Amino acid sequence: MKTTKVTTQSTYYVLTTVLAIVFLLPLVWAVIVSVSPAQGTAQIHGFGFGNYTKMFDYGLGLPTYLKNSLILSISATVLTIVLAATGGYAFARFRFWGKNTLFVLVLSIMMIPYAALLIPLLVWMNQIGLQNSLFGVALVLTLFQMPFGIFMMRNSFSAVPRELEDAALMDGCNTFQAFYRVMIPAVRPAIVTVGLFSYLAAWNDFIISLYLLGADNSPLPLALVNMRQQTMGVIDYGSTTAGVVVLTIPALILFLALQRYYVRGFTDGAIKG
Repeated sequence: MKTTKVTTQSTYYVLTTVLAIVFLLPLVWAVIVSVSPAQGTAQIHGFGFGNYTKMFDYGLGLPTYLKNSLILSISATVLTIVLAATGGYAFARFRFWGKNTLFVLVLSIMMIPYAALLIPLLVWMNQIGLQNSLFGVALVLTLFQMPFGIFMMRNSFSAVPRELEDAALMDGCNTFQAFYRVMIPAVRPAIVTVGLFSYLAAWNDFIISLYLLGADNSPLPLALVNMRQQTMGVIDYGSTTAGVVVLTIPALILFLALQRYYVRGFTDGAIKG
C-alpha cells in the first residue's frame, strides 16, 4: 500500500515538473532573446537591454501603448464585474417572466465567434461615434465576457444561503445594502475570477482592437505586430520578444497574486448552483 502511494506521488511530481518546464520554456526563451545583442543599437555583444531601449522608443513610445492597454483592460474589467455581479444576482435571487429563456440567450453569446460580429460591430460603433475609442472597445470586450461572468456569478450567489440575506434585511438593511454588504463579500472569490478572466482577455486582445482602433490608440499587442516587421521583411525578434516580456509580466504577476481566489472562485462558480 505504501509502495503504491509513493509511486503515485513520484509520478505526480514527475508529470507536474515536465508540464512546468514545457509551459515555462517559451517564456525563458523570450527573456534570453530579449537581452541578446540588439540590431541597430550599441549593444552588439553579450547580454543587455538594447532591445528594451529600442522597443521603448518605438512608434508612440512604450508608455503610450502600456497606458492604452491599461485603460482598455481596467475599463473592461470594471464593467464586466459590475454587470456580471448585478446580472448574476438577479438570475439567482429574483423571479421574473422569461428568466430561463433570457439566461439561455445570454449564454448563447459564447457560441458566437468574434469574426462573425466584427463587421457589424465596426458599422455600429462608427454610427454611435465609438470607433477608435478605447471605451468603445472595452464595451465590446465586456459584451463577450458577460456570458461567462453571469454564469459564474449566478452559481456563486445561488450557493450563498438565503438566510444570510434575510438576516441582513431583518437587521434593517434594504435590498441594495444586503446585496453590497452581505452578498458581495460572500462571493468575493467568484468576483476575482470573473475580473481576472476579463482583465486577461482585454490585456491580450488583438482582433477587436485591430478592427476598431486607430494607430493613435493602439494597445501593446497591436504595437508588437508593427514592431516585428523591419526593413526588407526581416523580423526583429529581439525587440519583439522584449515587448512580449513586458506584455507578459503584469498579467503573470496579477495571476500569481490572485491564484488563491481564482481556484476557489472557479470551483465554486462552476460546480455549485
